[in-house]
Amino acid sequence: MILSCVFCSVPDPIRGLKEIKRVCSPQGKVILLEHVRSDNLVLGIIMDILDPLIVRMMGPHINRPTIENIDRAGLRIKSIEDQSLKILKLIIAEP
Repeated sequence: MILSCVFCSVPDPIRGLKEIKRVCSPQGKVILLEHVRSDNLVLGIIMDILDPLIVRMMGPHINRPTIENIDRAGLRIKSIEDQSLKILKLIIAEP
């Protein structure tokens, strides 16, 4: 299953990820290209401050803890590869 920049817009990302785990075959892979809240202290705070404005203007959240949400949903993360500024990540997980 391949997803790109989905979990910034899903109202309940953990519930959505649990559904992905449910429908993915046991031998399947979940490949996500997602932007996440920066782990850089200053940039993370800026993202938190700007998030309500971005949501109002465009819809998606820019500061979701997607890596943690994947873990909370019960998916097993196999790899995480930074793509851009450590904000965009390629994540491979298994059910």
